[in-house]
Amino acid sequence: MNQNKSVKIRFKGFTEAWEQRELKDVAEIVGGGTPSTSVPAYWNGSIDWYSPTEIGQENFAKGSKRKISNEGLNNSSAKLLPAHKTILFTSRATIGEAAILEREGATNQGFQSIVTKEGVDVYFLYSYKHHLKKQALIKASGSTFLEISKNEVEGLHVPVPSGEEQAKIGSFFKLVDKAITLHQRKLNRFQKIRTTFLQKMFPKNGETKPAIRLTGFNADWEQEKLQNFAVRITRKNIKKQNNRPLTISAQHGLVDQTVYFNNRVAAQDVSNYYLIKKGEFAYNRSTSKDAPVGAVRRLVDYEEGVLSTLYLVFSITDPQHVDPNYLSYFFETTGWHSWILERAAEGARNHGLLNVSSQDFLSLPVMLPSSLEEQQKIGEFFQKIDDCMIEIGFGTRNVKVEVLDVQETTRKEDAKELFRYL
Repeated sequence: MNQNKSVKIRFKGFTEAWEQRELKDVAEIVGGGTPSTSVPAYWNGSIDWYSPTEIGQENFAKGSKRKISNEGLNNSSAKLLPAHKTILFTSRATIGEAAILEREGATNQGFQSIVTKEGVDVYFLYSYKHHLKKQALIKASGSTFLEISKNEVEGLHVPVPSGEEQAKIGSFFKLVDKAITLHQRKLNRFQKIRTTFLQKMFPKNGETKPAIRLTGFNADWEQEKLQNFAVRITRKNIKKQNNRPLTISAQHGLVDQTVYFNNRVAAQDVSNYYLIKKGEFAYNRSTSKDAPVGAVRRLVDYEEGVLSTLYLVFSITDPQHVDPNYLSYFFETTGWHSWILERAAEGARNHGLLNVSSQDFLSLPVMLPSSLEEQQKIGEFFQKIDDCMIEIGFGTRNVKVEVLDVQETTRKEDAKELFRYL
């Protein structure tokens, strides 16, 4: 029982040292099981029965996809776990995902659930989920898939204060997580609206007018090749005037590599990298779920940075003809995807990197409103939407939230309490 005196921030009135405990000292570890699928009477009952794929997105487990019966529970190694005292903790496949059980239920064998002992605050212990996950991943083993045993979970370490201090800390993080969840739900709805506008305010392939039009504009849109108003940038960082390596995130745009990955992936010598300046664009040919043909983003957060030569960098040559802000949002639509896919043969992919030449990319057809004013208005419209969101960090979580008073998005008493803590 080692003492831990490294706590930097404390609630008022607490001065006692924390104790380093093993998980088995503060909780009972309970595995799961699966009733025989060949016995229909074991299934479709009223008891929640969780699998690991259902855990990790929400703080609370409020109901499972599949149910088992009392007969299924009694004829398997599954155990009925108590509500509000149990942390479901995945022990195989994706290890260390966690959720607090809101109503009693059971799990399959992919869990080593943590049932808190008397006097232990469940939300306090849940707030250590990232700490526990790191330990679990180190101890996990297996040739087919990684797994951690009951004995190994019991040996995971957690620093523990008094029960009263646990309750204070647990209440605090519960408030924070509740605020995050509420904002995240609002954001999800907000993003759906944004996506709909992106689909409706740009013409479909083969059409010359969008489904939704800003007031005062009715002229047909025109199609122009990107090379008519843009030029490729190949300037190198030869004089090493910049040492900020950038990467493209489909969600966050051109971002500092060391911040995004929490590590420097680029080489120490970046003299051969492209030097990109604020306002210029870059195309990342690497594909992902959010960017099936790669992503094009504009540098807006830094005056300049450096990019690997695997990127294609370009700049608008005539801002009186094409609005850069408009073009940024055009590349968030899917209207240019088919052109890229037609020129990137399926067999020409290299670890998710599309083989699209710079010549082909610059030949890309872009739909443009004939009026620069309409382009600017569209850019301003989407900029206003994006300005209504900010990104905030809570520990290891980054969450985009709408810029609204917390008191308008949570119950007033909760907001008041949260502000008091903060």
